[in-house]
Amino acid sequence: MSVQRTLAIVKPDAVAKRVAGKIITRIEDAGFTIVAAKLLHMSLAEARGFYNVHRGRPFYQSLCAFMTEGPCLLMVLEGDDVIARWRDLMGATDPAKAAAGTIRREFASSIEANAVHGSDSPESAAVEIPYFFSSLELCPR
Repeated sequence: MSVQRTLAIVKPDAVAKRVAGKIITRIEDAGFTIVAAKLLHMSLAEARGFYNVHRGRPFYQSLCAFMTEGPCLLMVLEGDDVIARWRDLMGATDPAKAAAGTIRREFASSIEANAVHGSDSPESAAVEIPYFFSSLELCPR
């Protein structure tokens, strides 16, 4: 195993449902360390920049609009193989296809309003983390 960092976002739907604390409990129970956290209400420009990789896909505009509907809880998680383990804990993008016990199965309501985000690779994490967090905001290793 290797110690990694990943970006985790509790999306506006989950914040509005007041389940962010339950999601944080799941994160901590999984043994991940939260090395940075902040609440942010993304602007449309910020959402477009973050999801630029999806520009041109049919869901891009609605995803960006959704992510600006309310505040998100942004976190950087650290742990052994945290990227794959966080993605397993999140569950499938479509909550109807997510395994029992996953965050999306329990808290998401649709493919788009799916409660949480996580980096999908070390390369993505290396881009996503500094998009929202400066080096001064990250607890040292």
